[in-house]
Amino acid sequence: MEFQFPVELEKELEREAHPLAWAMKMGKGIGPRGLEEMPSPELAQLIVSYLCFRHNHPSLWKFLHHAMSSGLLSPIHVLSLLTSRVIPQRRSQPEAYRLYLELLSRYALSFDASMTDSCKVKIIESLDAELQLSQTFGAQVLDLGHAFVLFFFSIVTSLIDSSLDDWGFRMTTLDKPSRAVASMDHQHMDVDSNGNYQIERNEHRQQMRQKNSFMAIEVLERLTESTKAIVLLRLVYLNMPEKFDGLLQRLQFLEGNNLVFSNSKSASQLLARLSGNIRKAPSLEYQLKKQQLIRMLVNLGSNNPVFCCNFGSGPSGCWVPFDIYMESAVDGKQLLIKSAIVILTEKIYTLKMFNRASWQETFLALWLSALRLVQRERDPLEGPIPHLEARLCVLLSIVPLAIANVLEDEAKLHPSVQESGYGNGMDRKGFGARKLSLISSLQLLANFSGLLCPPASITAGANNAAAKAACFISISKNAKDSLGSGSPTGNFLDKGGNMMHLIVEACIARNLIDTSAYFWPGYVPSSVVSLPDTSPSQRSPWSTLMEGAPLTDSLIDLLFTTPASSLAEIERLYLIALNGSLEERPAAAKILCGASLSRGWNIQEHVVSFVVKLLSPPVPPGHTGPRSHLIDHMRMLSAILFGASSIDTVHILSLHGVIPEVAASLMPLCETFGSLIPTSSNKSSTGDEPSIYMVFSSAFLFLLRLYKFYRPPLEHSGGAGMGPGLTLEYLLLLRNSRIAAQNSCAQDEMGNSMKQLELASDKPIYIDYYPKLRAWYCQNRSCIASTLPGLCGRNPVYQVADKILGMIYLKITKPGASSGNSLTPSSGNVCGSPVKSGEDAGQMPMLPAWEVLEAMPFVLEAILTACAHGRLSSRDLTTGLRDLVDFLPASLGAIISYLSAEVTRGIWKPVPMNGIDWPSPAATLPSVESEIKEILASVGVHVPICSSGSSPLMLPLPVAAFVSLTLTFQLTKSLEYIHAVIGPALENCASSYAWPTIISSLWAQKVRRWHNFIVASCSRSVCRQSKEAVAQILRSCFTSFLGSLHNSNSLSTKQNNINGLLGSQVLTPGVCPSLAAGFFYLRSDRMMPHIQRVNDVIIGLVSEYARESAARWTSSDSPLLKSSQASLSFTAVRAKEVATLGASLLCASGGFQLVQELYCETVPTWFLSSKEEKPGRVSAVARILEGYAMSYMLMLSGSFVWGVGEKARSCSFSRRARIIGIHMDFLARVLRGNISLCCDPATWKAYISCLVGLMVSCAPAWIQQVKPETLRTLAGGLKRWHECELALSLLERGGISTIGSVAELINMIN
Repeated sequence: MEFQFPVELEKELEREAHPLAWAMKMGKGIGPRGLEEMPSPELAQLIVSYLCFRHNHPSLWKFLHHAMSSGLLSPIHVLSLLTSRVIPQRRSQPEAYRLYLELLSRYALSFDASMTDSCKVKIIESLDAELQLSQTFGAQVLDLGHAFVLFFFSIVTSLIDSSLDDWGFRMTTLDKPSRAVASMDHQHMDVDSNGNYQIERNEHRQQMRQKNSFMAIEVLERLTESTKAIVLLRLVYLNMPEKFDGLLQRLQFLEGNNLVFSNSKSASQLLARLSGNIRKAPSLEYQLKKQQLIRMLVNLGSNNPVFCCNFGSGPSGCWVPFDIYMESAVDGKQLLIKSAIVILTEKIYTLKMFNRASWQETFLALWLSALRLVQRERDPLEGPIPHLEARLCVLLSIVPLAIANVLEDEAKLHPSVQESGYGNGMDRKGFGARKLSLISSLQLLANFSGLLCPPASITAGANNAAAKAACFISISKNAKDSLGSGSPTGNFLDKGGNMMHLIVEACIARNLIDTSAYFWPGYVPSSVVSLPDTSPSQRSPWSTLMEGAPLTDSLIDLLFTTPASSLAEIERLYLIALNGSLEERPAAAKILCGASLSRGWNIQEHVVSFVVKLLSPPVPPGHTGPRSHLIDHMRMLSAILFGASSIDTVHILSLHGVIPEVAASLMPLCETFGSLIPTSSNKSSTGDEPSIYMVFSSAFLFLLRLYKFYRPPLEHSGGAGMGPGLTLEYLLLLRNSRIAAQNSCAQDEMGNSMKQLELASDKPIYIDYYPKLRAWYCQNRSCIASTLPGLCGRNPVYQVADKILGMIYLKITKPGASSGNSLTPSSGNVCGSPVKSGEDAGQMPMLPAWEVLEAMPFVLEAILTACAHGRLSSRDLTTGLRDLVDFLPASLGAIISYLSAEVTRGIWKPVPMNGIDWPSPAATLPSVESEIKEILASVGVHVPICSSGSSPLMLPLPVAAFVSLTLTFQLTKSLEYIHAVIGPALENCASSYAWPTIISSLWAQKVRRWHNFIVASCSRSVCRQSKEAVAQILRSCFTSFLGSLHNSNSLSTKQNNINGLLGSQVLTPGVCPSLAAGFFYLRSDRMMPHIQRVNDVIIGLVSEYARESAARWTSSDSPLLKSSQASLSFTAVRAKEVATLGASLLCASGGFQLVQELYCETVPTWFLSSKEEKPGRVSAVARILEGYAMSYMLMLSGSFVWGVGEKARSCSFSRRARIIGIHMDFLARVLRGNISLCCDPATWKAYISCLVGLMVSCAPAWIQQVKPETLRTLAGGLKRWHECELALSLLERGGISTIGSVAELINMIN
């Protein structure tokens, strides 16, 4: 260095030159070459080493001040050098410590990254070495900004530690103190740099030491008043929370030991201000001052609950996702593979976050949505679909269990609440905020009397709940009046109960609230009248069971129709089903699937778990030998299979998310009973002893209902309910993952039912474990995908098929067995092989069920070919198919698979449905077609439908055979397991082609009471046949909910109408019944072959409605728009509701598949495509709202699928990271100029700003999954648009890798 520092320093100090002039001379002395390295790390190192403490001269301190202010030295470098030297020697050098604090107060927040890379590297290495940052924080210092953040936090903790030590305090629970303090001598002596000790005698210096301790706190208080300091502390809080917790512990220790401040009020206030400043870091919110409209959109709902949460004037549109999900969940055509409890819990958190709502508002919206769900079923369609039981399950079991999850999360966050009586305490002081919000939301339900009227079937239950509350109050009063005598004075007339009483009982049963709810004002209605105690109350049959009474026929009937009230009763029933007598076991299984499962809402999750456990009875102790223990439980298994296979029961099981466990339990049953050889002919299901065939068929058909077994594997993808690629392997994969989750801490992914479920086997299960089932499974998929291979006569499968065909032929050729128009087949059986004389003509061969199923496709091909060639009449074909089903009901699965596959091949000629050869629909066809057209018109669909006209009514032979077979089954409860299989398959077959009206007319003739259901189901097939119909019904959904775009006052005056979207009841009665547009769409979305088109339609509607709502704002026609600000807020809320509806419908239609396409393709394509519009027609506000609506829909739909928290499921976590990364990379490429857009710049800027704002405020966990380079690019674009605060919010949540980028932007904070 040209400038000889030590020599010149001595001269300048002797001359007492002014430090500013000295600093200027120093800068010139470095020379032109040295200016490239300014600030100079070497010079800073040299000056500080000379200053500490050989030449501790005030002028040298002033020189440092001027050198740092002029840029000659880096402030953070100099301060870090001083920190490591001055703080440990603050007792012996109080003057230096005072001057150090002065410099710290001026330059601690000074940061300038504009220097050469080599200079940065030197400063980073020096900071890391002096303060040992990498070792202290456990992370490598990445860049200069990262070092600055760690430097500032080290300064804060070091000053607090030094002051604590000066005052004689020592924290025992603290992580080890800062190294600057730890190296200090704690004796009350002066310590110089040479280690020489001498007693302190200078009173002035002693006073300075005492003042320095307070001055350090004062400096920290002044520093932390700055938003810059809070940002730096917030970065530590977000990325190193354990270090920030250590800082809070220091503050709490200071506040708890305030004796040192007892004589100084100002010092106590100083400490309080410091503590308050630091505690602002976790809750810091940046104000988006540059764009007022963008700020309002991002924060919409936080300060304006009138629009989003005003329940008094009607349900709010921002809560419509609750209604849409619940209505979609009770759709009988799908079974949920994930617990509705888990999904609803995620939606609670998501919607609360996006709506900026309180817990009370969120809980109230949830209850109202569930109540509306029940009210739609007051006058249900009669048909083979889930009815009121499934809807009541959602209201009284699923919703309370989801709320229980929310309260449980609060208890985990605040253990003191749990210890003080969470769930069962009476002390309200122990209640958490969420529980108090739940209580207030329940009390507010009384204001919605229109939704509380119970359906007729549960009126008695509601009255009982009200009477129970009245009885409890009476007992409490009598206990006070008679000093503890708790007997009531009378019975209570069951009257006046409503849905609120059932809801409260469901919450009390799960310890969400306590019995103090009975004392709420007006809870017990005046109509619950106390009567004289003239007769004892009716004794519960469950009490009789618990006392050990035997299961007589009368007691069984009472227990079957009366729901259990406690877990102990269900446990006793379960033990009887396993260990009771041979007669008691099936009776107990039957009772378990009765009212306790369908209407035992308070303990339904426990009943569900016991039903699943009974499907897999444990191996008894000491069981040995090849004989399966399942055979010993055959009667019980038969009862549980028939009881659990009803349509409503299966759907209740799916709502609780146990379908994968049910599938895993059914597989060993199928494997075992399908391998047994029957010892006698098949008996009916009503017999006392179930046959092997019947038990196998019940289990097999039950298993087939859990996935679309008759469709090719590629068709399984998509759909929110069935899930992507739903197969038996996928169901087992889900079950095995839950087994793994039970053995880990990730149980938050499971619903309450799963937490209660103790599986019979805690080991993974694979389909390869069941070779017979796997063989049929592979054969079935092969049969669907291609035609059957040829068989030689020696093949065992051929021989079995030949036996079956021979028995069918002999049976239909018996006298009177065939009709007069039957064509007599040639000698021999249908295949041409002679019938073996050893077989009885009226008997079917007794073979294992798996062998029969393996031969079934070849039997079907033979008889169908014979019918096509005229060797077998249509009636004999139908009779033969029905004989097969009667012989082995499980063969219905093979029949459906084969006939459905043959329909797709197009090789069978159509047959006339003329009433001679095949049944004719002519009698009802015109009326059915007319009603279908009227239903479509009522939901806004105007497309031509396939009409029969004057042409002959024809169906392909496989379809005609299938329909004719289905018409032979009686509509009895005992055959519901049959109808549950043929119903979806028949609807799929009908809706795939142009025959729905013919098939619907045939069934409407057979079951007249199902007429409305059949017509409504048939009308939905248009969505599978016409893309335009899909677009029209989606537009009708938006119109029914938001109003018409063509009405000038509709968008600004119409209240959002959830009942308009989904209907107040399923089918509106009248001359021609009508469906609500939203309900129609939710029942049709899984029938659409091109579900990807839904994205394009929805995004177009969201864009259109958002623009038009802004256009309404610019007009002054609406009387509701009193001021500009109010009208803009109203318009923004309407845009938010548009986006909410779009996201909800999109997720209900295709779930993850459509959301992935939305992120990766639809939205990018929408920005890249040109839109032809008249110039000047769309205002800037409309463009901004359009971008906001797009970003809101994108964020909300992604949140519904992946969740907003950090603890996403492993599969969802990886998918979320990949898809969000793809979308954010697209945005970054546009900002870099690599991609040109065709959209309006205002729309693009609003989209980016609102997307980032929503991600920061609602889903910050997503940001850490985006690449740091992408985040920096997005922040750079926001900075160019003067959205610096938003850029900071984005970067600070990007993790350790973006901390430095935040520090570089810190100087732009106002």
